[in-house]
Amino acid sequence: MNTQAFSSAKSAYQQGDWAGAVASLAAAKAPGELWGEADHLRGNALMKLGMFVEAAEAYAQALADPSYEQGHVGALSCNRGRALVAAGLLDAAVPCFEAAVADASYPTPYKAYLALGNLYSRKGMAREAGCAWRNAAIDEANPDPSGALVKLGGCFMTLGRPVDAVEAYRTALDFSSDASQGPIYAELGQAYMAANRVAEAADAFTQATSDGSYQLTPEQSVSYTAAQKALAAMQGGGPSETDQMLSQAGYGSASQQAPQQGGFDPLDPMGKSGEFIPSPEDTGFFSVTEEDLMRADKHERKVRRKHSRIGLKIFAVLVVLIIIVGGVGGFAYYKGYGWPMQEQVVSEMFSAAASGADISGYLAEGVSTESKTQIQAILPTGGTAEVTGVDRSMSSSQVLVSATLTAGGAQSYTVSLVRDGISWKVASVELQFASQTSGTTTTTGTLTGTGAASDASATTSSLSATTSALSSPAVATADETGATN
Repeated sequence: MNTQAFSSAKSAYQQGDWAGAVASLAAAKAPGELWGEADHLRGNALMKLGMFVEAAEAYAQALADPSYEQGHVGALSCNRGRALVAAGLLDAAVPCFEAAVADASYPTPYKAYLALGNLYSRKGMAREAGCAWRNAAIDEANPDPSGALVKLGGCFMTLGRPVDAVEAYRTALDFSSDASQGPIYAELGQAYMAANRVAEAADAFTQATSDGSYQLTPEQSVSYTAAQKALAAMQGGGPSETDQMLSQAGYGSASQQAPQQGGFDPLDPMGKSGEFIPSPEDTGFFSVTEEDLMRADKHERKVRRKHSRIGLKIFAVLVVLIIIVGGVGGFAYYKGYGWPMQEQVVSEMFSAAASGADISGYLAEGVSTESKTQIQAILPTGGTAEVTGVDRSMSSSQVLVSATLTAGGAQSYTVSLVRDGISWKVASVELQFASQTSGTTTTTGTLTGTGAASDASATTSSLSATTSALSSPAVATADETGATN
């Protein structure tokens, strides 16, 4: 145990010299020595360097130290799970997160639940992801339960349970600030539409766009338009049989008493008719004879039979067209198609990066500022990029890109995308090297003299830009201290 080397490592860590911290920590331990605190700190530094497999191994060595394990199982297990997720080893990460939440002394189990939710979502396990999001939301240590509740609502929608999704989104609104409620109201509007609660859906979409800070996605805009049309059809139809009968009896004329200021008709709350229903004191209705009622009813039935046949035919044609269009659209959505397509999104992002423009518009909402900076850093400036392959699925896709660098040579990338309505957004970008094996997605290597953002003065660098749109920054980074998560 070299305490002097350990002190040097802590100083380097505090100054952000991750490589120096790793080197000093390695020198602080003798071969085979157990030193949990040193391994914990080394794992954090390796995470900062993007060396996720090595970080996971460091956390495992810290867990092997009995003198340090007590009180740190939750933090170490959660960090190790994050490292494995970042390395693409999802199945190996699950037991780590389960061990973290099982630690009763772990003060922030919601972090492990959030990571589990993201992991299960990436694996397409909506039910398991929903359970994790729910546990994260009800954890009293969670400072922002609204985020987990929104994710829970999304899981309910995937499971075909829009009524439960409505409750999740409404609860999320209770825990969110006014500035962040636009996207939640939009999701709530879609849940209302799926639950066939059109009026509430229209109101939710209106709330989402009321302050102009949030713009509906194409899919949400379509739902909003459908809700408005459906609401107008329900409220703006022709007069009913009762209305026509009352009109023949002398009601609804210009002489009818106007409503008082500020009042509303309980049978016409939107004020479409502009008039109140007759007052009970008005006796005109009761002067109508039974013969008049029978004659009016007979005439109405005759007219209704004449028009109902045409209406049924039109309705049948519309239903068939809706089924066909919906089936084609649903099949395309299931197969991973959208607009714009994955290739277009990735090509435009690389073109923007090559010209030095901001790429924020191409990234998923869950990508943190730090992760965005890392992605921007490894994209080539100048040169050209070509999409060489696409792996599509309903909720996520991967695009292979080969970029020709301005300094000569080529660099391969793997770009992961997630659904954003009917479109696609970039969740992560990974450098690919010839040394990589098919069993892992860990990205390590040396990159010098290229437009892909390595410090020209560094002799070596280990780069990776693995970020997840389905996780908070905590999923791909470890804690800053070795004591707590």
